[in-house]
Amino acid sequence: MADDEDEGGFGGLYEDGHWVWDETTEALVFISDLPPKPVEAIHIPIKAPTGTVEFRDDVDLIEQIRFRRRYQRKLKPGQPDIITVQDVKDIALFTAPVNILSPMLINMLHLPTTERFIRALVLCCQYYLQIADEMANRIIELETKVRTPQCEVLESEFRDNLSDLRLLVAKEYSTMLIGGGDTKKFHHMGPQKKRRSLSDKDARLFETLLRMCVQIVWLALGRKAFNQIELEVNRIFKSEIFNAVEHNLNTGYINKMTKEERAVLLGRCLRHDKKLNTRSPLMNEVFCHREIDYRLMGAGVIKCHQITPRIMYMKEAVAGPEERLVELGIVLGIIGMHRSAFDTMLKPLPTSTEIGKSKASVSSASYASKSSVSRKSQIATQKVYPDIVLPRKESRIISVPSSFPDDPEDIRPCSETQRRRWQNRLMKLLHPYGR
Repeated sequence: MADDEDEGGFGGLYEDGHWVWDETTEALVFISDLPPKPVEAIHIPIKAPTGTVEFRDDVDLIEQIRFRRRYQRKLKPGQPDIITVQDVKDIALFTAPVNILSPMLINMLHLPTTERFIRALVLCCQYYLQIADEMANRIIELETKVRTPQCEVLESEFRDNLSDLRLLVAKEYSTMLIGGGDTKKFHHMGPQKKRRSLSDKDARLFETLLRMCVQIVWLALGRKAFNQIELEVNRIFKSEIFNAVEHNLNTGYINKMTKEERAVLLGRCLRHDKKLNTRSPLMNEVFCHREIDYRLMGAGVIKCHQITPRIMYMKEAVAGPEERLVELGIVLGIIGMHRSAFDTMLKPLPTSTEIGKSKASVSSASYASKSSVSRKSQIATQKVYPDIVLPRKESRIISVPSSFPDDPEDIRPCSETQRRRWQNRLMKLLHPYGR
């Protein structure tokens, strides 16, 4: 495996080799005495990947040690040990198949615009899953209860919240599409937009970025509801007609929704047109005729005065320091939580209560099978993080000002150290014998 060669012969059983002190890393390094195995250079195709892209989720202990030693983000003195978006990106990059990686993808993942985009997507998907569960429970309750006017009010609030969160994703995505800000050099027609469109290259970057973002969102949300996340992300970016994931899985999940669920989860900014004129749901949110607070469009990028608690929540969620998320009551999956509560691969560590319950269940042999099933269901349903509670919209209508603010926010840079680490790793995987 090429990844093993990249790690400098770090053997599993430490056989046929010796240990030396590395002055650079200030640690013992195992050097194999065996001749290196021939490794073929990995070819990256130009065309966009199709079909299922599998990430590794069964990383063994030796590989975890390798990841922690070589690729995990190192804390600076005085820096809080909390999970950041960079930590989640690092896990996704480490477990990604090499054939979807590229230097351009790694560079793009380490842009402030892309980081805001990822955080907005995590927030949007988390709230989508939360409301999908809420609506499913409400539909079940309707079998024994009667709908009241208050139901319409509450569901309208859910729908508007989801639309605003999709708009947060759409504004960053629009910046990436037009090559604005720090994404200029990734535009398919070049930084100056003067050369011939590199459509195949652009399609590959889009598909690999989208698949990588699905993985990052899934990891950030505690490794739950992967199919729901993948289906919804592909729907909002590609529309129902071009949702390749739905075509492959053939779940028919939208047709199975009730009228009330469809109205809340899909929103009212839908536009059904001929295939060639189809816009993605994200673009429909941007050009929707509903009442939109213009300050949402600049959240995290442009300074706006007199912002509401709702806009402040969204701004901090997509662009604020991760160490302040818990303090401000902002939920963004596991991002912002203490890293000590998770293992190297960001899987939650069992608490003392769970360990006590498991020991108690093992001791009662007569109920072993039943307790095992119930224990699994309890762990599966146990929440790693609380639900999102968005501040409510202001009742008054926000009027559009005669001129928009243009003072930029202080943009938080991405880790240049981590970007170089992943670029170096990819180069070693692609060219194991050097250039």
